[in-house]
Amino acid sequence: MPIASFVFLDFGPWTLDLGLNMTVLEGIQKSTGFLAKKDVESPRLQAELLLAHVLKLPRMKLYLNFERALADAETNTFRDLVKRRSQREPLQHIIGSTSFCGFEIAVNRHVLVPRPETELLAEAGWSFLSTINPQPSTALDFGTGSGCIAIALAAKSPTAKITALDVSPEALEVARQNAVQNHVVDRIEFIQGDGFKSLPGAPQFDLIISNPPYIPTAEIETLDPEVRDYDPRSALDGGADGLDFYRRFAAEARDFLNPAGKIMLEFGDGQADAIREIFEAQNWIVEAIREDYTRRQRILIAKANANSRR
Repeated sequence: MPIASFVFLDFGPWTLDLGLNMTVLEGIQKSTGFLAKKDVESPRLQAELLLAHVLKLPRMKLYLNFERALADAETNTFRDLVKRRSQREPLQHIIGSTSFCGFEIAVNRHVLVPRPETELLAEAGWSFLSTINPQPSTALDFGTGSGCIAIALAAKSPTAKITALDVSPEALEVARQNAVQNHVVDRIEFIQGDGFKSLPGAPQFDLIISNPPYIPTAEIETLDPEVRDYDPRSALDGGADGLDFYRRFAAEARDFLNPAGKIMLEFGDGQADAIREIFEAQNWIVEAIREDYTRRQRILIAKANANSRR
């Protein structure tokens, strides 16, 4: 059989002699170089995570298997995944899941890929729920998407009752399946609907928590392709100034919050002052603005002014 080489699409310098076995290390090195030329962030890490997925190994175990030869089927699968990543399809979509607060969360085009800063929002939520007395506590995850926040709250607050609300039936199905996989589906109520008016019986919660859309409409086209082309537009678009949902929360959430309850919301870069003004204008008490891992202001924590409850 003659020795052959292949190049798929414009993979540039990554050619592979099919007459020889490619090792794990060679696969990582060649794919890293290619992804770097495609402006993929952290190309070495991306290549390693893709290959670890193909080989069904923890990523760090690749380092113990650098000299292992890849079988033809493994090489072909890896090639296809690298091709997809080079076209800026998110790694999480390719692999099919991501980790959030230690829980495996399936993601696809119907839901926002959870970001690390949202873990801080979830942590603030379950920490607050643990202080509620008497238990059980109650929480509403407004715009649940993949269900990552609701699942983290349910798992970390075993006595809490969680309601997960989303306008998208497709997103709710993803969230429900994630709850099944993480063994908390029996403690989360999933409701499909557009906003607070969708909640049957006008319940009141100890916690209302959300990572709402907060990107100004005109800025969406400037986002990285992984976000702009793959995250659902409805999970990104916060209106002309990105603040539509915060105005809605400030105006409507009070009636659905217990007297000692709190609202916790993630927001975008540079929006802290405007959101504080929106809530204070509606007579909320802003208790804290918390920073994320990069020291950017990211999370609003507020409670209703007792003198202004309707």
